[in-house]
Amino acid sequence: MTNSPISPFQSPAPKTLTVSQLNRQVRSLLESNFDFIWVEGEISNFAEPSSGHWYFSLKDGAAQVRCAMFRNRNQRIRFRPSNGSAIRMRCRVSLYEGRGEFQLIAEHIEQAGAGALQAAFEQLKAKLLAEGLFAAERKRALPEQISRLGIITSPSGAAIHDILTVLARRWPAIEVDILPVAVQGEAAAGEIAAAIARANRLHSAGKVHFDALIVGRGGGSLEDLWAFNEEIVARAIVASQLPIVSAVGHEVDFTIADMAADARAATPSAAAELLSPDQNEWLQRLRNLELNLQRQIQRKIMDAKRELEQLRKRLRHPGQQLREQAQRLDEMEQRLVRAQHQQLERRRSQLQLLESRLMANSPQTAVTQLQGEVAKLRQALEAAMQRKLQQAATQLSQLAKLLDSVSPLATLDRGYSLITTAEGSVLRDSSTVEVGDRLTARLARGSLSLSVEAISSPEEDRKN
Repeated sequence: MTNSPISPFQSPAPKTLTVSQLNRQVRSLLESNFDFIWVEGEISNFAEPSSGHWYFSLKDGAAQVRCAMFRNRNQRIRFRPSNGSAIRMRCRVSLYEGRGEFQLIAEHIEQAGAGALQAAFEQLKAKLLAEGLFAAERKRALPEQISRLGIITSPSGAAIHDILTVLARRWPAIEVDILPVAVQGEAAAGEIAAAIARANRLHSAGKVHFDALIVGRGGGSLEDLWAFNEEIVARAIVASQLPIVSAVGHEVDFTIADMAADARAATPSAAAELLSPDQNEWLQRLRNLELNLQRQIQRKIMDAKRELEQLRKRLRHPGQQLREQAQRLDEMEQRLVRAQHQQLERRRSQLQLLESRLMANSPQTAVTQLQGEVAKLRQALEAAMQRKLQQAATQLSQLAKLLDSVSPLATLDRGYSLITTAEGSVLRDSSTVEVGDRLTARLARGSLSLSVEAISSPEEDRKN
């Protein structure tokens, strides 16, 4: 069999390519016809071998494509992607020649939706700002004293642990009610708004008395914190009759809830510090009150001493004057005792009021200790008062004895008598009576009725 000659009009046979040549040409064709593009999708089949390169598939609801991001590029990414992560990727189109697989070579990736979320954040912020929801004059002042606090957060998050730790350290007497909610996910915003409304209903109905609410969570990405950027949460905060402190994320995080709240705390711990007094400061204030009470009592005692000394100097020797002064001294002594008791009662009432406040807002151990100290001071005061009264009584007795020693009655006690006429005049001259007149002789004990039988003149008495 012979071969037929080739016709001059017949096309030459097509060039045959190897698989490697084909893949190379396709790769060149793809890379030369596509500039850098942005692609959005969900990561799956994520892998990171020891080389440090990332390999994964990017998919949507209908298709997927293989992707690679080499180590020198992925080291610049601030977050670590994982299966299920929604991302936006800046990449170039290529082909992996070894397997003939179409793939995308990533130059940069970012979390998908971050730009959209930021735009939504700014849009809602502008809307609520225009409505006046962020106005300072609308916001409620935080109460000076907190006895019961409602905390709206996740019961298992780090935020509630930080809040409870700070409250236990600063003012453990504050009662805490945790209103558990989801702080992340689609249902979180609705749960947070419902919890705010529920706390207000309980307070209005008198079932639970809340002084304030904390709404917050720990830090996270913009998506993690998004529940606190929802309009439903902002309006629930504004509608609340209870003061609300927003404590969302870390110090650098700022949400719509922070702007709508009555006060913003940089962290959950800072919110707890904002709403709780420092028990050490209150204990110092109580010590200062105690010292002030002691000083006032000392001043009262010194005033009483001076007044008692003045009364002592005003005493006179004659019996009637002495009795009047003694009576006045007794009255002043009684007034002093009443004044001291009244002062003590007032101080007791003040102390009881302080004790009741402290029992409501302070650790019981410290209050009990201070009550013991006040009782000791009260006992010392009463003992000092008794000593001073005893000293005054002793001084009064001594003065009475001194007056008795110079009294005319003491002369009678030595055997003398006092003779008076029937009219009651003291008899000093025998010439003023006549025989038969009736006289009275007053002795130291008792008196005698006398009748004049004879009268002698002073000259006769001298002769005899």
